[in-house]
Amino acid sequence: MRSGNIEQFKHLSQFRDLIDFNNNIEQWMIDLKSKFTKSELIALKRLIRFSAKIPGVCNAKIQTLVSACHEAGQEISRSTFERMLRKAKQFGLVQVINTIKNGRKGHNVYVFQRYLSQIVSESSTNDVLQNEEIDVLNETSNQLKTSNQNNIKRTEALDGSFTSSRVPKEFCDLVKCFMNDYKVIEELWKVIQIQTYYLSYYSQQDKLNLAIDSFKQLVRNIKQGRKVRNIFGYFWGIVERKLDEEYKSILFEIA
Repeated sequence: MRSGNIEQFKHLSQFRDLIDFNNNIEQWMIDLKSKFTKSELIALKRLIRFSAKIPGVCNAKIQTLVSACHEAGQEISRSTFERMLRKAKQFGLVQVINTIKNGRKGHNVYVFQRYLSQIVSESSTNDVLQNEEIDVLNETSNQLKTSNQNNIKRTEALDGSFTSSRVPKEFCDLVKCFMNDYKVIEELWKVIQIQTYYLSYYSQQDKLNLAIDSFKQLVRNIKQGRKVRNIFGYFWGIVERKLDEEYKSILFEIA
């Protein structure tokens, strides 16, 4: 992805507006605040503030963010900021997208993820794959419930039959066998759309193949015992690695 003005990355936002972004951050902090040190929390909160113009998206340089902390009287080091980022990536809170400028590596784009960590529980990894076919996950998403911040009101999620027609039927049919929730299916497909946004040579069939292969790997990894805190962040990583491998393969053929 090429470096550019923050408006260029508007499509990466996972949130409807700033209020939606802040609500999700509050939910994340309930789970993760204790995982960060005091200095790391300062760095994280600064990144959150710089992600307000396009809710959940920031393309500021690390040094800019660190300097902003210093100007506010909260002195942290660059290594502290980078340590915070590693943790945030590990927890599925933030995705880091590399950019290219004039043929060289540009500064990163930081994309906050929605709070959906309940979708895959750590207990849903007991069964094993047979003949490399994907079995039904123990806790499928048709059992998922959405809750408000105080967990006062709970409602059943809509199933896969409510999925937008923009999502290919083949992908929808595959995912809803294991996570029968229209929102989950649409968010997974959105990952594919974002990751291939600048790949003009990618056909709809190419995107579908990428989505299916990546989802199968996702479920296979979960079945083999991999703990997943955020299914969308993990899926993003799988897709990104597949595209990186393809890019390296293309460079090798050209050479």
